[in-house]
Amino acid sequence: MSIARRLVGILIYDNVTMIDVAGPADVFHHANTFGARYKTMLLSPDGKDARASNGLRLPADGAATSGHILDTVIIPGAYGVTAVPFPAPLIGAVRALTGTAKRIASVCTGAFLLATIGLLDYRRATTHWLHIDEFAAAFPHTTVEPDALFVKDGRIITSAGVSSGIDLALSLVEDDYGPDVARSVAKQMVVFMQRPGSQSQFSAPSRAAVAINNPLRPLLDSIAADPAENFSLARMAVISSVSVRQLARLFHDDVGTTPARYVELVRIEAAQALLQGGATVAHAALVSGFGTAETLRRVFVSRIGKSPTLYLETLRHDAAFQRAS
Repeated sequence: MSIARRLVGILIYDNVTMIDVAGPADVFHHANTFGARYKTMLLSPDGKDARASNGLRLPADGAATSGHILDTVIIPGAYGVTAVPFPAPLIGAVRALTGTAKRIASVCTGAFLLATIGLLDYRRATTHWLHIDEFAAAFPHTTVEPDALFVKDGRIITSAGVSSGIDLALSLVEDDYGPDVARSVAKQMVVFMQRPGSQSQFSAPSRAAVAINNPLRPLLDSIAADPAENFSLARMAVISSVSVRQLARLFHDDVGTTPARYVELVRIEAAQALLQGGATVAHAALVSGFGTAETLRRVFVSRIGKSPTLYLETLRHDAAFQRAS
């Protein structure tokens, strides 16, 4: 039985971010070596070649308005794309490509293009963390997921910044051809297989690279050193020598999240590391600061999309696959 070909269209336009285009395109290309049947096309608003933000030329396979019936359309982002009104031809191209596509995805600030034509109204979505506040303010009818690699809402998937487009594309491959094909692609590309969409856009410590003289610095060091400590708002304010209100403002401005959410992120990462190192769920819960296995289970299901037990099973499966490959 032959496998039907899946046509993927990626929008290109001047100043587009190269990796937003190349990352997903490479995933689909590698998937074809493991039994998939993707045909990827680069489509521009007018059918002419485009020049990416890094100066490289992207050859177009046709115009976005050519009437291609796409299985998947990917709308990439661009540096500075949110700072100016979108050109009418670009918006027209997005409308044309998404009008008949079976599945619609955006990478990074490409979510702004989808939201502009109303596709994200009353849906969940995400974008690059630097533009989350701007995105939420501009599109109040969209439920913004501020700390996710990608968000699936029906046939529309939005992803965060830069390399998250690879995570998104691997997820699409898994949906289309199964986890083994996606894992093979990830191994060949030497990337993680596969960060779940609900995972933080990047680790808590990297998010919180604040200056050494920042009032938050001793607090962040304390949280990283012992996430199981009591980090109530009042306690964190004392460690930082600021008021609770100022603490919240500093976290918003300098870290991009709330104090409680940051502590939870560090604890999740600590629990993951402990589980990967062979700790039991109960021990991981205690040492990471969640206290009980049930609390850890609830947080994992909410934030990672799977229980600690299933998380461990996934790790074992991936390890077995790597050894067998």
